[in-house]
Amino acid sequence: MGIQRPKGTLDLIPGDSAKRLHIEEKLRKIASIFNYREIRTPTFENTTLFKRSIGEETDVVSKEMYSFKNDEFTLKPEMTAPVIRAYIENNLQNDAPLQKLYYISNMYRHERPQAGRFREFSQFGVEAIGSSDYLVDAELISLGSKMLSEFGIGNIIFKINTIGTTEERAKFLADLKKYLEQFKGRLTGDSQRRLENNPLRILDTKIEEEIEILKNSPVLYDYLYPETKAHFDNVLNVLTSLNIKYRIDYRLVRGFDYYTSTTFEVSSDDLGAQNAIFGGGRYDKLIEQLGGKPTPAIGFACGLERLSMILEKNKYSFPVNDKIVYYFVTMGSDAKLFSLELMKELRDRGIICETDFLNRSVKSQMKEANKIGAENVIVIGENEIKDRKFRIKNMKESAEIDATPESLLS
Repeated sequence: MGIQRPKGTLDLIPGDSAKRLHIEEKLRKIASIFNYREIRTPTFENTTLFKRSIGEETDVVSKEMYSFKNDEFTLKPEMTAPVIRAYIENNLQNDAPLQKLYYISNMYRHERPQAGRFREFSQFGVEAIGSSDYLVDAELISLGSKMLSEFGIGNIIFKINTIGTTEERAKFLADLKKYLEQFKGRLTGDSQRRLENNPLRILDTKIEEEIEILKNSPVLYDYLYPETKAHFDNVLNVLTSLNIKYRIDYRLVRGFDYYTSTTFEVSSDDLGAQNAIFGGGRYDKLIEQLGGKPTPAIGFACGLERLSMILEKNKYSFPVNDKIVYYFVTMGSDAKLFSLELMKELRDRGIICETDFLNRSVKSQMKEANKIGAENVIVIGENEIKDRKFRIKNMKESAEIDATPESLLS
């Protein structure tokens, strides 16, 4: 057996690559409609960036990062922290007080591969940096809703919550820890560790027994300040006015420590166990945490592999590749050169054309032209070169017309 691709990675062969390109082009157009501009960051960053932003007790940092050179650098496992690092380092706040940025980038996490979860994966994401206005929350969520509608994705569950600030969560976390101590023996090893270091992460559990235990646990919303609840209510009211359906889930938290206030997640049962399509929320303290001035921000990320999966399951109609307009069937080396000269002129005019490079028979060349769906076939031999005349056969209608190089290029 030959060398195979690394476990948890994908090859995008030409047909798959064309579909991915279509998805990316559509996402770029949607982002542009909302006045978001593209940002690109390095494939790897200083490891400290992710430890300080995502949180050392998260699964991503503690278990899943690809770090190298004595842990100095890490292949990026997510994009919000790199975007914020770039925002601070390049003083983007000086360009405009509100930065609306989007990205399409590969990420890397060393986790167990399964359907919809890979070790190298791609994300589309948006970040709105500079405003605490609840209308920004609603508009960003509206962008996500637009994305789903543009791809014809229904059958989704949109959950939303507010998790407040670090200060607001302090009393809640003390009570949550006290409650969960009663069930410590029934918690997984990971949850027992989180119970000591970061109990909030337990709310993100996917273990059925732990989910059952949490049903009677304290609810974070009850501990939030009136202004935080008012912000959340305003977001919900705007979503309602925009006809965006949602479900409040007071136990919804995100997997990274930097989230504050509004959090949300969109999932689909069509995806199986790994059912999240996109998710995100506010991270109003992250910029300050990474050395910038206190600046509010909000964003979300969407996995392109999962988006592709749900589009395939819904039988999304991807556009077909541009067809070959002219296929030149040649007889002899002089005919090949003559055809290549014509093809250069056609290609300079943006016309797609092709010929045979395997020295096949005329019959085999005609079969190939039919197989690849060429619209027209032009047969070139000695007589065609001498007379500078040839016939163009329309493969669909089997009709033929006379032509010259001059008329073909006119």
